[in-house]
Amino acid sequence: MENSAGIQASLSGRYATALFELARESQRIETVEASLAKVRAALSESDEFARLVASPLVSRAQAAKAVTAAAEAMQIDPLTAKFLGTVAENRRLSQLPAIMRDFRKLAAAHRGETTAEVTSAHPLTDDQVEALKTQLRTRVGRDVNVDLSVDPELLGGMIVRIGSQMIDSSIKTRLNSLAHAMKG
Repeated sequence: MENSAGIQASLSGRYATALFELARESQRIETVEASLAKVRAALSESDEFARLVASPLVSRAQAAKAVTAAAEAMQIDPLTAKFLGTVAENRRLSQLPAIMRDFRKLAAAHRGETTAEVTSAHPLTDDQVEALKTQLRTRVGRDVNVDLSVDPELLGGMIVRIGSQMIDSSIKTRLNSLAHAMKG
């Protein structure tokens, strides 16, 4: 699997690998991925849920109870819900974004895909994402999943990372390069 040794070396990677192995054994990889997508959406859309995940002040019992209630409300599959409860009980909710990212990488590698981490200045439309996937597929020679994030500090353009390769077409980098060149 692509980069699985690197993933397993981190704390989030060990959790992601454990969840991936359970999902693979029960033939529920896609179901777990869909549930994790709901959790990822909740983290970005709900300040309350994001605070719960990030706060070290919430007790184990409170965190587990809140995560269980949130999982039920989001209609998350039982395997992912139980996993989230375990993560909460182990006081590792702050690692949840990294765990979800690592799980996506493991699932993509399992399907023979590669993942590109794409940071753009503004949210990309569905058409832009599809065009980007097509360009990356041509460049890499296989299907590419994109892990999207937004960083307004880029001003415009995007940064694409595939493994150790990086393509930086952000306006921020171009301006920095121009400023550096003008300093001589």
